[in-house]
Amino acid sequence: MRPAPMFLDKRHKLFLVLAGIFTTCLVVGDIIGGKLVSTTLFGMEFTTTVGMVPFPVTFLLTDVLNEFYGQRAARFITIVGFGMAVLSFVIIYTAAAVPFAGFTHAPEWTGVNEASFDNVFLGSLRMIVASLCAYLLSQFVDIGVFHALKRVTSGKLLWLRATGSTAVSQLIDTVTINFVAWSGTMATGKIVTIIYTAYGLKLLIAVGLTPLIYLCHTLVQRGLGISPILAGGDAPDDLAPDASR
Repeated sequence: MRPAPMFLDKRHKLFLVLAGIFTTCLVVGDIIGGKLVSTTLFGMEFTTTVGMVPFPVTFLLTDVLNEFYGQRAARFITIVGFGMAVLSFVIIYTAAAVPFAGFTHAPEWTGVNEASFDNVFLGSLRMIVASLCAYLLSQFVDIGVFHALKRVTSGKLLWLRATGSTAVSQLIDTVTINFVAWSGTMATGKIVTIIYTAYGLKLLIAVGLTPLIYLCHTLVQRGLGISPILAGGDAPDDLAPDASR
């Protein structure tokens, strides 16, 4: 007897899209994280990495995954993201170990050479390691705090659980990733400066994303007809046994 073809309803399709975007932003953020940038806001200088560019997307998607798929699904995507980051690490390391063609060492060669490749990609390896150390811890804290606040507020105050979970988890993430990434390469005082400026920037981003969180919630629930997981962890109506038929 031939097995029936797999049926993907709207909830499954959205989950795959969210997972793909989440892992892409996570991995790209790790790879480009070695570049430091500075900007001035409200008269203060903020020093952070360009890895911050895709991170607001991961903040947003983590909240959507938590809200509409629950703790188990969010943890699953966290582990998948971790695996993709490790895979990226392995691929970059393997690529760096393969010798460059001899002609790329010639003075007239204007393409990518060994020095520039190693400086860009191997310089990111420590950032990837630092990210892996911080990633699992901060993500699991985020998921736990989000659902604890959801239970306490009986599923109300979406802004509180979204911003509150991000505030706690990103403090852990920022401290861990910066000490692992930069210890031994710059003074402790400079690392601390990067930590509080980066964390301050993340908090501003988290607050600024609040309208987008409500917009995404509305688009998913009303536009796609997908209901959020209930405060007690119960399945929503569209996950009933006959919902996909």
